[in-house]
Amino acid sequence: MKLYYSPGACSLSPHIALQEAGLAFEAIRAPTKTHQLADGTDYYTINPLGYVPLLALDDGTQLREGPAIVQYIADQVPAKQLAPANGTFARYKLQEWLNFIGTELHKGFSPLFTPGMPEEAKTIAKTRLNSRLQWVDGELAKTPYLMGDTFTVADGYLFVVAGWTKHVGIDISALANLGAFMSRVGERPAVQAALRAEGLLK
Repeated sequence: MKLYYSPGACSLSPHIALQEAGLAFEAIRAPTKTHQLADGTDYYTINPLGYVPLLALDDGTQLREGPAIVQYIADQVPAKQLAPANGTFARYKLQEWLNFIGTELHKGFSPLFTPGMPEEAKTIAKTRLNSRLQWVDGELAKTPYLMGDTFTVADGYLFVVAGWTKHVGIDISALANLGAFMSRVGERPAVQAALRAEGLLK
């Protein structure tokens, strides 16, 4: 398998999932600003949409969307319990979390990373994100991970997205449960391996 990623982007989520799964893969840097691979290849020739992540399987088939990619990875190693079994109610709860993180948090950061975005729009985006993160903080008061006592691919996704707050001026220091979660996930060996591979861990 090949994972196309850009350091610190949402592709860090499947990068973490692959490390947690212990699967063999090649990580290929596809910078979101230049869209040019190290060998000079135009990334748009691989993914016409131009964004990351993209998972290319050995037979040439591809998956482009993070929530789908991490579930595929989890299903390759069910013993690792990175996702509940397909068809169970717990699996739908995992998908609920992945959808929430993707639509309410991940996309909520888009205005803050968009050059030329008016400050008024950024303020509105930050207010909305703060309210959503406060809700997540309350949910994390109940269990150490989003799905209970076990780390899943949803936790990896939340860790990545919530980590963006420090780059856009959103202060989450008052959200003690979320802060503890970030520390807990950040200490996992697989997470540290993914961060180190992307040059994000000093």
